Amino acid sequence: MNIEDIQAFCKKLPGVKEDIKWGADLCFCIVEKLFCVVPLEGELSITLKVRDDEFDELVSREGIIPAKYLARNKWITVKDVTVLNRKELEGYIKQSYEIVKSKLPRKLRK
Repeated sequence: MNIEDIQAFCKKLPGVKEDIKWGADLCFCIVEKLFCVVPLEGELSITLKVRDDEFDELVSREGIIPAKYLARNKWITVKDVTVLNRKELEGYIKQSYEIVKSKLPRKLRK
């Protein structure tokens, strides 16, 4: 996957807005809450929220590390997007979206 593929997939999810934050990061949000971050400069990587029970297994894989500043909340950075196939990566993006969405107040989830 490339940045355009990630962008197209994220924008298909209901209620998603994209924004550029911190000068060079393409951020995808649902009701102002981040669920996916892709840097616009440098090597392609993607930062996502994962389930608590998946975090340790995922960061033990080569090419996946705990996300800077967010690891304590079970966020990962996929430094080498080739370690996951397209279906897996889309699955983790959707899962990140659903995790973040589930923590929103009920009236905002709709």
